[in-house]
Amino acid sequence: MPFVGRLLTQLVHVNVLDTATRMAAQIFLTAVPTVFILAAFAPDSARNNLVESLRGALGLRPTSLDEFQQIFNATSETVRDATGGIGIVVTLLSATACSRVLQRLCERSWHMSHTGARVAAWRWLAWLLVWLAALLFQGRIHAAFGAGSGLGTALSLVSGTLLWWWTQHVLLGGRIRWLPLLPGAVITGAGLLVFFWASKIYMPHAFDRSITQFGPFGLVFTLLSWLIMICVTITVCIATGYVVASEGHLARLLGTPSAENAAQSAVRTAD
Repeated sequence: MPFVGRLLTQLVHVNVLDTATRMAAQIFLTAVPTVFILAAFAPDSARNNLVESLRGALGLRPTSLDEFQQIFNATSETVRDATGGIGIVVTLLSATACSRVLQRLCERSWHMSHTGARVAAWRWLAWLLVWLAALLFQGRIHAAFGAGSGLGTALSLVSGTLLWWWTQHVLLGGRIRWLPLLPGAVITGAGLLVFFWASKIYMPHAFDRSITQFGPFGLVFTLLSWLIMICVTITVCIATGYVVASEGHLARLLGTPSAENAAQSAVRTAD
């Protein structure tokens, strides 16, 4: 089957819109309580890094940036009292739900059976902690720690590729070797870099218009729409990575297993 036909079949198999919508919903449900947790318990440096990362990813202007900063500028005691231990538990549960959706995407992309919670639970938490740390420093990476946006773009591509390479490997439970996962990591890292570049052009206008018309509710709606689009990008890129890694000579070079061999390997690993 030609490459385009295999790609279309793969995108139908992973159910792009349904997967992306569920992933975006879980990210949103995770992000909201996480912001309040950070506002309550994180040091000022961590909160400033997060705001800088959001500003860099979305190209936020002062009007919309103020809406985010108002959350982080709330007194820690007030937010901590409102959050409490139950809020932290709810945040962790929401975050691991996001990990599970992403894990299922990786498994469907590689035509593998679903891993049980007993095997995958620690991987969900590990993924969450690593990505939260990466998010806090994303703004600094994009600016190359003050060296300029040109070097920052290269660093963002490299760091994004490494993160998505590791993400696929850890959420697949190590059932696929590293090399076959590399095309998907490169495609996803590059795809998100282009997406964030486009976001800096479009999102400032969208945020300002939404806030002017609907206030904070407009900010929420625009952010959720942005999350859906970024999840569509992630879903398409990871699914495409499998098709690329399975192509002829490249498949032999990377040692990419066939769908049947991958499924058999997954059963042996689970046993």
